[in-house]
Amino acid sequence: MLTELQQTLLWTLYRAAKPVSLPWLGKQLGLSGSVVMRSLAGLGEAAVAGQAGPGWVHVEMADSRWTASLTEAGRVLCAEQDHAP
Repeated sequence: MLTELQQTLLWTLYRAAKPVSLPWLGKQLGLSGSVVMRSLAGLGEAAVAGQAGPGWVHVEMADSRWTASLTEAGRVLCAEQDHAP
């Protein structure tokens, strides 16, 4: 089950439609970068307690800054929810 913050992060990334910096995400949501990073961790592919994540978000360091974006699976998830009755 997703937390409210994780749902908000997914929608924010969906609307951005491009990779965004973690500081930008934090500023949009009024949160620190570390809180954003921890929340995104459960949305990526990394295993937590031996169980792989859903793979909806990709986080990487590029040009000395952390960025986050939706994967194809994340875009599909958001698009389906966006069009749900």
